[in-house]
Amino acid sequence: MAIDPILIASHIIVALQQIISRNCSPKIPSVLSFGKVIANGATNVIPNEVYIEGTFRTYDEAWRADAHKRMVKMAEGIAEAMGGTCEFEVRVGYPHLKNNPELTRRMKQSAEAYLGTENVVDLDLWLAGEDFAYYSQQIDACFYRLGTRNEARNIISSVHTPTFDIEESSLEIGMGLMAWLALEELK
Repeated sequence: MAIDPILIASHIIVALQQIISRNCSPKIPSVLSFGKVIANGATNVIPNEVYIEGTFRTYDEAWRADAHKRMVKMAEGIAEAMGGTCEFEVRVGYPHLKNNPELTRRMKQSAEAYLGTENVVDLDLWLAGEDFAYYSQQIDACFYRLGTRNEARNIISSVHTPTFDIEESSLEIGMGLMAWLALEELK
């Protein structure tokens, strides 16, 4: 019987979702997504291998380490059970970003003074990967997002999309805000 790497890969992708749904507390935000699958076969040729890439994000570093171990064990076990092999590499990636509550409170007050209360909004939790997270693991930090939309000019696309653009006046506003926040914090 021939081994079908595409079938094995699809089973692994679906099964790995259960690591989060069955092993993680629903109180811990976590996401596992696969955005790249390469299977270079042909319409009538099953490829010898399938390459998959994904991302796992969470706010809990202990859970992250546990989930990584579970993913490797599950993927290798499924491949073996189906007569194949699996090389599973975990790249730890970005840690979670921690906003210091007191610093964030002060920054929000200063931003409201600079931009106006109506222009400062609290955002929901966001499971994105962010370089700034490394700083937040070492020192008190406050990460904020600057609005760059202009609906009147149809500049409405989110980052990491092919149609992303910015309202250029937001660059000036952003630089002014950053300087204002620094000066306010130095008082």
